[in-house]
Amino acid sequence: MGGGELAGELLARCDFPPPQSGRVSLAVSGGPDSMALLVLAASAGLEAVAVHVDHGLREGSSAEAEVVAAAAAQFGLGFEARSVRVTPGPDLEARARRARYSSLPDGVMTGHTMDDQAETVMLNVLRGAALDGLSGMRSNSVGRARRPLLRLRRSETVALCLSVGLVPIVDPTNQDSRFRRNRVRAEVIPLLCEVAGRDVVPVLARQAALLAADSDVLQELAAAIDPTDAEGLRAAPIALSRRAVRGWLRSEEGLGDEEAHPPSSEEVARVLTVACGQARACELEGGRRVQLSAGRLLILAQ
Repeated sequence: MGGGELAGELLARCDFPPPQSGRVSLAVSGGPDSMALLVLAASAGLEAVAVHVDHGLREGSSAEAEVVAAAAAQFGLGFEARSVRVTPGPDLEARARRARYSSLPDGVMTGHTMDDQAETVMLNVLRGAALDGLSGMRSNSVGRARRPLLRLRRSETVALCLSVGLVPIVDPTNQDSRFRRNRVRAEVIPLLCEVAGRDVVPVLARQAALLAADSDVLQELAAAIDPTDAEGLRAAPIALSRRAVRGWLRSEEGLGDEEAHPPSSEEVARVLTVACGQARACELEGGRRVQLSAGRLLILAQ
């Protein structure tokens, strides 16, 4: 199958906006998924700019921008190079992710695939995530990023790059077993496929989509609850009270959907004990506390 024919087949399963939607930004690292995103955005007729972010973590990483720039030029797209500073140390993967998204424009499109979705669901299982975490990533979330390739497989993005003559960058950190996602990718998912006797990636992706629909319904119901009204929290079903408090804590901290995991269930439970009058105040991460005053919950900095 030629490059144009394969791109057309894959486009039918992508969630790109119509060409007249205006200029869009693409997060392009140079790996196969993001390079395929570039090719498919061009095939969809979008006015797009490929944005490459250099974390400065690997020797010679700055040269990778040239590879992305050449690919963007080949397909008639714009190009921007940005750099962030991430120092080696604990929690490197999460810190690099936050730094990367902080330098990217709102609504940027990423090359996450169905395989990434399955890995995310499994990672959230290991974190003890509830419904929202098991819903995985959204294709067109309200937050920082859009993910039009979630119905494509990683093998298909590789094939597309080969079909159009692009040689993606190989990031050695994707093989580093120090990072949990890499171990889920290389060890956990293959083992689950072996145990199940079938490819579990589509199964996990379907479950995420079903749970996302349920989550949206609960979110709509929880939106009617004032999370600072202790009496209202006590009167509401516990599932909605938890969701209202979780959203409140997240919004008060100013976190976007790409910047941090939701508040922990322990934090939410502590806030609800205050709302129920079982405690006068409780501590939150980041040096904050919640206390009850005249029937209202307040978040205070310590």
